[in-house]
Amino acid sequence: MLAYRQYVTVQKSKQIVLSDVPFLPGQRVEVVVIAEDQPVNQVRELRELFKATQSLPQAQAISEAEIAAEIAAYRAAQ
Repeated sequence: MLAYRQYVTVQKSKQIVLSDVPFLPGQRVEVVVIAEDQPVNQVRELRELFKATQSLPQAQAISEAEIAAEIAAYRAAQ
């Protein structure tokens, strides 16, 4: 059995289109659809947000001591 994996995004029309598959016309295939646990776009957007936030001038001026104090204050409030 030949296995083939292709990642696609469900469109607003709730349709999935597979193109350029490595099978012959008329060949019978089984299609299994499995959703990913974490949507790729959300993870990518979060990483981009972290990168943008860390590059802000305000973030560059924060010291390790200030970060440690903020963490300690947060944990004390729990």
